[in-house]
Amino acid sequence: MTPSVAPLGFARLTPDGATDPVDRPLAEEMPVAIEYNGAGYAVLMATPADIADLVQGFSLAERLAGHDDALLDIDVHATDAGWIARATLPPHRVDGLLDRVRHRTSDSACGLCGVETLEQALRPLPRITAPSRADRVAIFRALAALRDHQPLNAATGAAHAAALVAADGGIRLVREDVGRHNAFDKLIGAMARGGLGWDGGFALLSSRCSYELVEKAALADCPLLVTISAPTRLAVDRAAQAGLPLIVLARSDALLARAPLV
Repeated sequence: MTPSVAPLGFARLTPDGATDPVDRPLAEEMPVAIEYNGAGYAVLMATPADIADLVQGFSLAERLAGHDDALLDIDVHATDAGWIARATLPPHRVDGLLDRVRHRTSDSACGLCGVETLEQALRPLPRITAPSRADRVAIFRALAALRDHQPLNAATGAAHAAALVAADGGIRLVREDVGRHNAFDKLIGAMARGGLGWDGGFALLSSRCSYELVEKAALADCPLLVTISAPTRLAVDRAAQAGLPLIVLARSDALLARAPLV
């Protein structure tokens, strides 16, 4: 049993009146406190695995670090109450950190906690710089293979996945978490820490397409975002502003495209 899965006893009740004891694996969800340069910044409820990846990706999504910066120095420590991740930002990023810390109180990865104005909530997004080379055949191939790369969800039924997919549909890397934002942050962080690029591929997420995930994709210069569930209107609008092609409601029998595909 992995550290992110814990079995717990339940009573299984059936319509015929039978009651049977069963053990059900449950996904762990614990607080992860993130500190930058000694200052507390956020507490995320997350699956306690790949925490350094989570912090790296979260830092990019929060615009506290950039892709041109060196990888963050991240120390992760377990405590009785949860996990503490201490990261060090480069000197030229400290002013931005102090400005955000002044306004922010966070208990999730929603991206809006502590934001004071509409302009802060919907800051301009960078334009995507390179196209994806994936076609519909590649997307359907990745959809068919994703389940085999989700061990935490297979055990618990309670975890989202974010996958880096090659242009031909082969799955290169997957991260899982109980939170859809955390899973994508972990993937983006793992890519940064592993020196991996999109290389004409795409991101495949096992969640709905919310505007926060669109923003994370745009900030990571993802060339194509594919989600298994539906988008919000704001997500579609923000993707258009960034020039980010979207594929949504991607299922084995059909998908909806906001960009031309072969």
